[in-house]
Amino acid sequence: MKLVWQVLAVVAVSAVGGQSVTAVQDNPWLSLLLGGLTVVLSVFVYRWVVGRTERRPVTELAREGAQGSLLRGLVIGVVMFGCVIANIYFLGDYEVHGFGSLTGAIGLVGFMAGAAITEELMFRGLLFRLVERGLGTYIALALSGVVFGAVHLLNKDATLLGGIAIAIEAGGMLAAAYAATRSLWLPIGVHFGWNFAESGIFGTAVSGNGDTHGLLDASMSGAKLITGGEFGPEASVYSMVFGALLTIAFLWLARRRGNIVPRQRAERVNALATLTR
Repeated sequence: MKLVWQVLAVVAVSAVGGQSVTAVQDNPWLSLLLGGLTVVLSVFVYRWVVGRTERRPVTELAREGAQGSLLRGLVIGVVMFGCVIANIYFLGDYEVHGFGSLTGAIGLVGFMAGAAITEELMFRGLLFRLVERGLGTYIALALSGVVFGAVHLLNKDATLLGGIAIAIEAGGMLAAAYAATRSLWLPIGVHFGWNFAESGIFGTAVSGNGDTHGLLDASMSGAKLITGGEFGPEASVYSMVFGALLTIAFLWLARRRGNIVPRQRAERVNALATLTR
């Protein structure tokens, strides 16, 4: 029953926030405002519901260190996508035609912030965290990654390659970032930095959702394996490579810090929790 309340609360905020921001996409200032409100409301609801249902401090969204973790995540996300687009550019498949839209980029800040916070709370804060308790870190990472990739198959110009790529470079990598820090702030920052760089800076399609109007007016052409085709650079082989490398790095850090939950330990934790109820 606890899980039901948690999922319902996060899904409700995600749906209301997502629909609201989408409805005002043509107004960048309203999009920025509603995106910011979605972030604040999502964090409040998650903290309140998880704290009440699990009767514990919600340490994964602790205020202490949040700013630094968000900033580090933002830098990682922007640099990661910058490396992807740089490789595509050097192959001649990404072309900049000039400056794009400053107001469009401002609106995308709100839209991408709302998307990053709601998806991280749902897929890493709930799905990964709760599956990890029973099945351990590695199985939870794989399962939550597959679900995250599958959800993106519902997008407008989704492709099977795009769904697989999202599962690897985002689902796995962001779960590993959470495992390494035991904080949702870092994956939230990475998620936002990646999505905003992709749309708000370089002006490319995001997860098959069509063209965006960012700071640069640009276009891509060439092999789908390199550019990602209509799905966008997230389906590029470069995104998968860099995402996989970051996943390995975060898992190494998680192991070094003793944050990996083996399946045997997870089963013992569950058994102990059952006995103490």
